[in-house]
Amino acid sequence: MSDEHAKTPADHIGDTVAQLKEMRHYSKNNVETLTAEWLLFDGELSKLKLADKIADLMDRQGQLHEALETAITDLEDVLEKMKPAPEPEA
Repeated sequence: MSDEHAKTPADHIGDTVAQLKEMRHYSKNNVETLTAEWLLFDGELSKLKLADKIADLMDRQGQLHEALETAITDLEDVLEKMKPAPEPEA
C-alpha cells in the first residue's frame, strides 16, 4: 500500500467499529436463536434437563452483546473526538 493510500488511525477505528457492528448484528441473532432453543429445552425437551446449559449460553452471548455495544460506543466517541474542529467562518 502506498503512503498516499495508507490508512489513518481514524480509518482503522472506523474499520473496527464496522466490524464490531457486524458482530453485534450476529450476536443479537444468536441470542434470539438461543432463546428459542431454551424455550424448547425448558418445555418439550425438559426431560433432558439441559435447559440450564442453554440458559448459560444465552447469558454468555448476552454478555458478549453488551460488551460489543460498549466497545462500539467507546470507539465512536474516540472517532468523534478525532474529527478536526470546524473552520471558523470569515
